[in-house]
Amino acid sequence: MAFILFLLAGLAEIGGGYLIWLWLREGKSFYLGILGGLALALYGVIATFQNFPTFGRVYAAYGGVFIVLSILWGWGIDRKTPDLYDWLGGAICIVGVMVILFAPRQ
Repeated sequence: MAFILFLLAGLAEIGGGYLIWLWLREGKSFYLGILGGLALALYGVIATFQNFPTFGRVYAAYGGVFIVLSILWGWGIDRKTPDLYDWLGGAICIVGVMVILFAPRQ
């Protein structure tokens, strides 16, 4: 369930930021900016449904997932093929996510 929530939050955050980017940087409709703002607000709500007990850990782990989703967004939407270092960096982030979320703690 954690991965699905991270995925939904990431799509809302990246998608919302992208819509605002289109509005402000590429002169698209103001309504895209409004939709982007709503998507960003939704991102903040989605993250609160995680079962992990602390805000900091959830957001730290989400940061790693966000990085990988951003690489995939750039590949799929911006048509910028990731290189070896994008994939390596993304893999390092996912290892970090696993350590943060699943390391044995007292």
